[in-house]
Amino acid sequence: MRADSDRPIFIIGCARSGTTLLRMILDSHPRISCGEETKFLTDLEPIVGAHQRLLASYGFDRAWWLDRIREMYNGFQAAYLEKRGKARWAEKTPSYTLHLAFVEELFPDAQYIHIIRDGRDVVASFRDRWGYRSGVRAANSIWAHYVRTAREFGAKLQPDRYHELRYEALVGETETTIRALLAFLGEDWDPQVLNYHEVEHDTTERYAAFTAKRREAAGDEALIYRSRVGAGQRALDPVLKALLARSGGSLLSELGYTG
Repeated sequence: MRADSDRPIFIIGCARSGTTLLRMILDSHPRISCGEETKFLTDLEPIVGAHQRLLASYGFDRAWWLDRIREMYNGFQAAYLEKRGKARWAEKTPSYTLHLAFVEELFPDAQYIHIIRDGRDVVASFRDRWGYRSGVRAANSIWAHYVRTAREFGAKLQPDRYHELRYEALVGETETTIRALLAFLGEDWDPQVLNYHEVEHDTTERYAAFTAKRREAAGDEALIYRSRVGAGQRALDPVLKALLARSGGSLLSELGYTG
C-alpha cells in the first residue's frame, strides 16, 4: 500500500552505472518527477563550506544559509512538479555521491537509491564514451571511490532510507527490481514504468540516440537492452584490468563481480 509521501529521492552511484535508465523509469511513474541532472547542490555547497567564514560577517549562521538553499531548491522542484502534474521529486546527479553529507543536511528525510554496476563494465563504458584516458581514471579510482562512498553512507542510515540495486538486475529482471524499488519508496506499482519510452520526458535527445546506437551495434532490439552486461570482462585490456584490480579488486569480490 502506498504511503502518501513527498520525501525527496536521490539516485546516487558512479556515472555509467545505469543512473539515467533508472531516472527515465522513475520519471515514468505517475507520481514521481525526475528531470535532468541539476548539479545545483555541488555549486551551492561552498556557501556553507569554503565561503562560510566570509559570509558569517553578514551575521547569518550556517543554519540560516542551509534554510535558504533548501527553500530555493524545494521551490524549484515544487514549481517543476506543478508544471508536470506530479507529487514527488527525484534527483539524479551522480556527482552528489561525493557530497552526501551536505545533501543529508539539507534533506534529512530523503531516500537514496544506490545503483551499482560491475566495475569492469563501468570502466569499459567510460572508455567507450569519453576515451581511453577516461577509462584509466575510472579504473584507477572513480568506480571504487563512488561505490565505497555511497555504501559507507548508506550503512549509517535506517533501512527505509537507503536502497541498493544492481544494474544487472535492473536490465535482467526489470519488473521484479522496480517493484522492490517502488515498495521501498512507498509507491504503488504502475506498469507504465516498464514502457518509459512511451512517456514524455524533459530530456535531451542524446540519451535516446546513444542507446539506439548501442542496440543497433549489439543487435539487441529490446527497450532495456542487456548486451552491455559483461562488456568489461570481455573487452578491457590488461592495463585497465590491472588498474581496476589495484583500486577495486577487493570491492569487486565483495560485490560478487568475479569470474
